[in-house]
Amino acid sequence: MGVKRKAAAAILVLLLCLGSLWLQGGLDYHWDSCLKGYNQLNKNQLHQLSNSSEAADETKVPPVLSLCPGQNFQVSVLVSHLLAARAYTSDVLLQPYLSSWDELVKFMEALGPMVSLISKEIETKTTIIRQLALLSERSPESEFGQDIHSGNSANSQPGGKNAVEASHDTGAYHSVRSMIWTELNRGIVDFHHQTDSGCRTLLRLHRALLWLKLFLQKLAETPTTGRLRNPSNLCREAYQNTLSQHHTWFVRRAAELAFIALPERGFFFRLVCVQNQEELSVVLTRVVKAIGEIYDRTQNALEENGMLDLP
Repeated sequence: MGVKRKAAAAILVLLLCLGSLWLQGGLDYHWDSCLKGYNQLNKNQLHQLSNSSEAADETKVPPVLSLCPGQNFQVSVLVSHLLAARAYTSDVLLQPYLSSWDELVKFMEALGPMVSLISKEIETKTTIIRQLALLSERSPESEFGQDIHSGNSANSQPGGKNAVEASHDTGAYHSVRSMIWTELNRGIVDFHHQTDSGCRTLLRLHRALLWLKLFLQKLAETPTTGRLRNPSNLCREAYQNTLSQHHTWFVRRAAELAFIALPERGFFFRLVCVQNQEELSVVLTRVVKAIGEIYDRTQNALEENGMLDLP
């Protein structure tokens, strides 16, 4: 086997080993005593990133997104799930939220085997929340509708009146806010130690969503002068401004190796069935707007309950 092939094999093995440690908590937890290069996340800076780009002019009729023949990932399905996830004025329904992630996983898998390693860890996170929801449905404790609406629960229990609004349809894992309220009241959330609570798992997905949002936002940008930038560089920049803040040096290097293998821009045209950058910008701008609203609602729910730094 030649030197180049050996090097490629070594990189692939490394990424396979680190794929499951992608969304913070894995490598950062086990290697903390060895790798002290952890950079504390600037929460305000990241939240500004989520709102840094305005969507298309609100006065314009949004483009109709249709199914793209021959593609596993469907941008129209993604947008439909994101819009369906909105609940009340400030909540997010978990079922369509997780379905949105199912479609984003297909998007990541389409980018090649290196990035699909990362998507496997995201699938693990969505499975955790789905399993918690199933277990809760089988337990009598899941029927907390009367408790949450009784007496002064809105003011005395974690989650406040937003939790009451979110849980109007009952179900512990019906929405983001109902899950937060339930896990806080059942003592499932640990603010000092790593657990597999739904809230901690949601936080990891939430951080990854900002990375993908920023990548798609950059991909949608059309420079007034000069050539369009390479998607690989755009994805790396998006990662450096978001998820890398939560990762050790070792994980950051492995992630950036995966981004090198991203396809060229023409691939993204075909992926969403557009002909040029102008059409791609229209489609991705709508996607970014839909992701942004879900991100903001989740960010507010987590922040209100002090959950932006769960270990």
